[in-house]
Amino acid sequence: MLNFLIAPDFPPEYFAGWHMFNTQLQRLTDSTIHLKTPATYHEQNEQLSSGQIALVYANPFDASTLVRDNNYIPLVKPINHSDEMVIAAQASSEFNHSDDLPTDSRILVTDNRDIRLIGLRLLESANITEHSVQWLHADTFQESARRLIAGEAEAAFFLASTFKNFSATTKKSLKVLMESNINDLSHVVLLHPDYAEHADTLRDAFVKINTTPAGKMVLEDLSIPEGFEPLSQEDAEFMIDLIETLQD
Repeated sequence: MLNFLIAPDFPPEYFAGWHMFNTQLQRLTDSTIHLKTPATYHEQNEQLSSGQIALVYANPFDASTLVRDNNYIPLVKPINHSDEMVIAAQASSEFNHSDDLPTDSRILVTDNRDIRLIGLRLLESANITEHSVQWLHADTFQESARRLIAGEAEAAFFLASTFKNFSATTKKSLKVLMESNINDLSHVVLLHPDYAEHADTLRDAFVKINTTPAGKMVLEDLSIPEGFEPLSQEDAEFMIDLIETLQD
């Protein structure tokens, strides 16, 4: 049996889709694959540390650590589906652009480190630094949205795809101050090195999921309509280098 972990970056509405996706994956590989959907990054890190996770759909920042430090094997990435981030404020806020935010703003963030990293880069023009803001921790993007609407902060950082899938009521209560446009960062599927013998079979299965009607439907539900493409070690290293550049 293989355990497949999905990073806690996606709204609960996606859980059913991931389970359906996993069913398709099992059929294509003729393997038993158990889906893991941790609710927080703390849960994710505990499960990864257990050594029992074979597959992980990781955000770019976590992927850089898993590949460089733990020798995880790059398998696939979504086609034309980059990870962008949104800086948002309450709809009634006096701020209309990220440059309007004060340097000591209260900003809601999750443990998604690449979103925080990109957000800080976007805020450089407002003279906002990691040390000038008041960071408020939230376990999920959904919690960030609720607390932002309640007026607990001036802004919050969101994964753009998650923000766009909020309910109409939630989105009406928020406004976008800035959205990134990097294009070269995305979640990726990685394989634990202990399961290297499964790499080719699993990579082929991910790529083939969009060739069946059921697979296409599931991918649409997950907002990955074009499916997955192979991710080479070289391409993974390029993405990791970009992450490190953003950190400098």
